[in-house]
Amino acid sequence: MVTMVGNEGSIEKLVKDLLYLEHDAIAAYDSCIERLDDKSLAAKIDEFKQDHLQHVAVLNEIALEIGIEPPAEGDMKQMLTTGKIALADLFGDSATLKAMKTNEDDTVTAYERASKHEDAIPSTKAFFLTAHQDELRHRAWMETTAKSM
Repeated sequence: MVTMVGNEGSIEKLVKDLLYLEHDAIAAYDSCIERLDDKSLAAKIDEFKQDHLQHVAVLNEIALEIGIEPPAEGDMKQMLTTGKIALADLFGDSATLKAMKTNEDDTVTAYERASKHEDAIPSTKAFFLTAHQDELRHRAWMETTAKSM
């Protein structure tokens, strides 16, 4: 799935969409963790999930600062992110990590775009850049690990 998150005209819509994306990502992480046969892989995925939980906490603060109600869960895309994981599980841990990598492609793109949003104040842009680095790290690990299996 190709995300459009990061192209929003207003910072309010951007933050709300990033929160939806993060909640969808967390649901995918939960699905992945329960499906992986290799528990050391599941432990690493859980570490990455903690980054996403931290992103939600910061985005919630930003949402309140800019006067919007932060969404508490994902949107309909959650079925796509978790569905990919369920299907990939039929083919083993490598396929599951590859499916997770495609989800990370969206978060990488979203935070890269967000970091350039003209309405974001410097501290918000700094957070977007940090989150982007987290997502790049997650994606690289998933890609490298899936290829080595």
